Amino acid sequence: MTTTSEIAKAFVAAQKEFAPALKTGTNPHFRSKYVDLAGAVESVIQALHNNGIALIQKTHEVETSGVKVETIFMHESGEQISGGILYMPTNKPDCHGTMAALTYARRGSLMAACGLAPEDDDGNEASGVPRKSLSQTVQELSSSKKLTA
Repeated sequence: MTTTSEIAKAFVAAQKEFAPALKTGTNPHFRSKYVDLAGAVESVIQALHNNGIALIQKTHEVETSGVKVETIFMHESGEQISGGILYMPTNKPDCHGTMAALTYARRGSLMAACGLAPEDDDGNEASGVPRKSLSQTVQELSSSKKLTA
């Protein structure tokens, strides 16, 4: 049986030190900001190292068009934990499509395994839909009920 008591303690300590995942990348198509791969790594790598944990991102063989990435944390004790394997399809079956999918998979796998969320993970921001406050939503619902009553 594999034990993970040392890496579990170290990972909890590291997670307490994780920096925010800042949106430093820009998507010109949606005119939005996002956390790029470098930003995701930067937000966790020092905390992991401070607690004796190495970050490994391993690729796995794929039978279809896409990539599979596994984020593994290895502790100085020799214990390791895996964040699981993430499959990411490719849009184009060429080196550019493969590398784009690999970058997306590495970022997504790392963020999921570390429990990271972008500084503001509201999907409406990316689509240009303004976020409504609770009072705005209640007011709109009240107005619509008056109109239909």
